[in-house]
Amino acid sequence: MASAPSTASRSPETSTRAAGGTSASLPVVDVTVVTSRDDFLLELGQALGGQAGVRPVESPDEALQSMAGSKRAQMLVIDARAVENVRAAVEAAEVRVPRAVILVFAEAAAEKQLAAALKGTSVFAVLPAEIEARKTQAVLEAAMAQAAQGKAGAALRAGAADVPLTIGAFRPRGASTDDEEGAQKPNLVLIGAAVAATAVVGGAFWYFMPGSGFSTRGAAPAAATHAAPPAAVTAAATESPGGASAAASEALLVQGKVDDLLEKARLAMHERRYTEPAGDNALLYYRSAIAQDPHNGEALDGLSRVAGVLAGRVEDAISSGHLDEAALTLASFKSAAPNDLRSGPLEQRLSSAQMSKALTDGNFERAAALLRQAQQSGSSAPDQIARWRSDLARRQDEARVQRLAGLIADRIRDGKLTDAEDSAKIYLQQLESSAPSSASTQRAVHDLSAAYLKKARDAAIAGNSTEQERWLNEARGLGMKPADIGALQRELAGARQKAVQADAERALRLARAALREGRLTDPGEGSAASYLSQLQSSDPANAALPDLGRELAARLLERARAAVLAGKSADADLAQAKRWGADPKDVQAVQQLGAPVAKTSVDTASLASSLKRLRASPPDYPPSALTQRITGNVTLEFTVSTSGEPRDVHVVEATPPGIFDQAAINAVKHWRYAPLLVNGAAMEVPVRTRMRFELPN
Repeated sequence: MASAPSTASRSPETSTRAAGGTSASLPVVDVTVVTSRDDFLLELGQALGGQAGVRPVESPDEALQSMAGSKRAQMLVIDARAVENVRAAVEAAEVRVPRAVILVFAEAAAEKQLAAALKGTSVFAVLPAEIEARKTQAVLEAAMAQAAQGKAGAALRAGAADVPLTIGAFRPRGASTDDEEGAQKPNLVLIGAAVAATAVVGGAFWYFMPGSGFSTRGAAPAAATHAAPPAAVTAAATESPGGASAAASEALLVQGKVDDLLEKARLAMHERRYTEPAGDNALLYYRSAIAQDPHNGEALDGLSRVAGVLAGRVEDAISSGHLDEAALTLASFKSAAPNDLRSGPLEQRLSSAQMSKALTDGNFERAAALLRQAQQSGSSAPDQIARWRSDLARRQDEARVQRLAGLIADRIRDGKLTDAEDSAKIYLQQLESSAPSSASTQRAVHDLSAAYLKKARDAAIAGNSTEQERWLNEARGLGMKPADIGALQRELAGARQKAVQADAERALRLARAALREGRLTDPGEGSAASYLSQLQSSDPANAALPDLGRELAARLLERARAAVLAGKSADADLAQAKRWGADPKDVQAVQQLGAPVAKTSVDTASLASSLKRLRASPPDYPPSALTQRITGNVTLEFTVSTSGEPRDVHVVEATPPGIFDQAAINAVKHWRYAPLLVNGAAMEVPVRTRMRFELPN
């Protein structure tokens, strides 16, 4: 059985040295693999059988960067499922690493089409991504031999442009003719040397570590006194129905006399070198002795003892969560005792632990790869595989729900409630579609509803009924009941009333302060009259309004009386006093005090028609009146000063009262006139005007 992928992180390529530990013991070909699939790397490593060091990368650019400048033989493997434009990647490789041999793996359905698209390039072969160990091994050996000779794939395929770039163009080693075998011997010698240089624990089992290539764990150079010379190591792997695993279990046995091998095995057992270092351990020596003498009792007993140790180590590694170590040790155990009944239960325990860890870590790609491996190998019972498939689907659903719930929470926090496609509303729709009854969905509905209601409450307090209704409609769309909407509207009415009361109290406080300081009508927005106008507009039934109005009227009558006695016009103050509740008799009494002045005033007022207005700003339509679609008019009186500026602006009459007053006053204060000259001297001119407020079309 092939070792399962580990959960180790990706790291640069590692290669296992043989006993001598010299540079000559390294694989003669470096294999760079562009893929994102762990299961593909695992199967490719098994097909390579330890004949080359493997470096997995994520993209063609990363592959070319790592390969450029290397003096070693290079082979580039491209998983077409991970590359968008395979031909462009191949052409780039031909330019930057022209001596590299290139292999492409593709889905079975796209294999022929891709092979046709790659004609004319230096691709050595196009193979199916669902690796067939025996056939793929034949292609890999030929490609590595070509790379070792320093010839790129284009040279190999020179003159064979019409031959399909598929695995069918190659035959397994056993199918070659005598002439072909003779021609391939130099290549196979090179490959054999590379194989001999990479002795793997327990018989050349290569274990996949995601991202780090195919490497042996714990391999180390053996002491020189125990190292077998390279010529003494032989590759005993042959093509067999057992496939790559069966071949690997027979690979790399040490040649020598049985007695010598047993002596080395006894010493290794004494020193507890059961499986390490590679090339100098008890397992290797006992297996080598059995290969020459299958019935040797000491060797059989030794393998049994090694197997017992390894079985215990597998159990301990699984229990402690060291699953990579457990997988390696299990491979060595099966090499020591191929038919041991403990293999099945140990494999099942390891598979369960690996699957559990992958699911717990949220590594669903890893879990899916383990599931596919279990289905293909048949090492796990169908009901167990069904449970794993169910657990994986459930965990994936839970992860999807949590991701969407997190997005909803983030968008609510950022205020993106209904904006475009990246909003809490859109993500909630997706969540309700995939998990309508989930607690996370219900919580998200509650949180988004609360956000909508807060928006409605803010709009209500600001007096924006349109926005208020918009957010209430959003809340209704999430399933808020009419009774709840009614309760909310009552709550909002209360909130509005509180806001009105707060504004009224502020206006009262400011009006009293303005009266104390004598700011009766000026400045326009900081006078007692302006604050009382605001109060009259927002809270006309306020109990304090009549008393403050009468107080303002009395103060205005006093100021008007003083003005009349001084020979000045008091019409503006008298009009304001009348508006704020002054007794008509008191107003008339003040007017009678200045009867001659009134005659002069009338004469002066007749000049108003001669005034030339230089600038006239239109009034701002009050938002509250616009929202409620209220129209009206305001009659104002004011005096144009000798500099042409309006002063003493006041409202004489307004319909409806208190709605448009301040807007009209503010507009008039921005008007400007050309000074009126009489006998060469500028004069003040009283003006009376009427301003209409009509809804825009």
